[in-house]
Amino acid sequence: MFSSALFRCTFRGVFLRRQRTGGLTKTRSKGPPTDKPLYQGYQELATASHSFQETSTSTYNQRHFSTEASMKKLLVDVDCGVDDAQAIMMALAAPGVQILGITCVQGNTSIDNVCKNVLRVLKVCKHQEIPVFRGATKALLEQTVSAGEFHGKDGLGDAPDPDAPDLDLVQKEGAVSAMIRIVNANPGEVSLVATAPLTNVALAVKLDPSFPQKLKGLYIMGGNTDSRGNTTVCGEFNFAADPEAAYIVLNEFICPVYIATWEFTCRSKLPWEFCDGWLAQDTDKARFMKQIFKHSMESSHSERVEKELVDGQGFISCDSYAMAAAIDDTYITETEHKAVTVELAGNCCRGMMVVDHLDILKKTHKVRILKKVDLERFKVLMMNALK
Repeated sequence: MFSSALFRCTFRGVFLRRQRTGGLTKTRSKGPPTDKPLYQGYQELATASHSFQETSTSTYNQRHFSTEASMKKLLVDVDCGVDDAQAIMMALAAPGVQILGITCVQGNTSIDNVCKNVLRVLKVCKHQEIPVFRGATKALLEQTVSAGEFHGKDGLGDAPDPDAPDLDLVQKEGAVSAMIRIVNANPGEVSLVATAPLTNVALAVKLDPSFPQKLKGLYIMGGNTDSRGNTTVCGEFNFAADPEAAYIVLNEFICPVYIATWEFTCRSKLPWEFCDGWLAQDTDKARFMKQIFKHSMESSHSERVEKELVDGQGFISCDSYAMAAAIDDTYITETEHKAVTVELAGNCCRGMMVVDHLDILKKTHKVRILKKVDLERFKVLMMNALK
């Protein structure tokens, strides 16, 4: 196992240490609405209207996942809170997608909880053959923070699970080593979906500088474009949890990079009525999701969360937006092609993603910042995740 502690002395001389500020959150949501007609309409979408769903899903699958030769190979790096679980379940349900491994990093909760949560998701989805790897236990420099207030102390809403898989199922090989090995074995074929603090990803490029150029693409949920923080004044959780790691990744990864920012996910929210129908599906996966999502839905009533949200309430599965981009090439309809970096100093702006609109940084590599996506395609992917 590669520990981020090995790199601290090196990074300490390069990066400024700064004190992090209060509160934590990543995926934000609110409880179900009281509008019965709308709720019932979406409930019918999930239950009575099976023929419509099967037809639309069949058409969707035929168009986008036609042959086994077009299998999309994914490596997924998570800190398995509720929205990470939603993203994993989306990928597992998508035909034509092969998850080569899931790497874990501390973020929403402790590394042991993250590993156990991934195993729980794989069990309910009947995909326990996918290898799970334990990664970094803390940020590169500073003390690691968590999102227990929102996701629950265990990351999955503190929902009881007496039959949770044992941690003995986690691979002996460390996450960073596994990342490098898997990508080296499939050069140019693997897309890395990172829905957590970027500690593991940063360590991978430091151990193997050629790692980024061997990726097909990197899909990140994290960062912000409008200085809207959800953890610090100006910092989104994943970047604020390990600013140095985010800085390294955005400056050293020269493969195609796609970023689903905090503001983007908020502006791409789904109606709460959709969430009701989504959870009302009569499947073990839907019942599992309803259990683990309950804590977050209740937490979203807080005054703090109301302030964090951009453009009001709605069902926001942050990590699923990045996953959908990796799964479906036609899902993204508009991006902004810009150079970006991460602010490392300052009491208020540390961890904030900086977008270079004026080309002052003179960076040759630019990322694709998601601006608009096909939400109808997104709904199909979400519905399929719990079928």
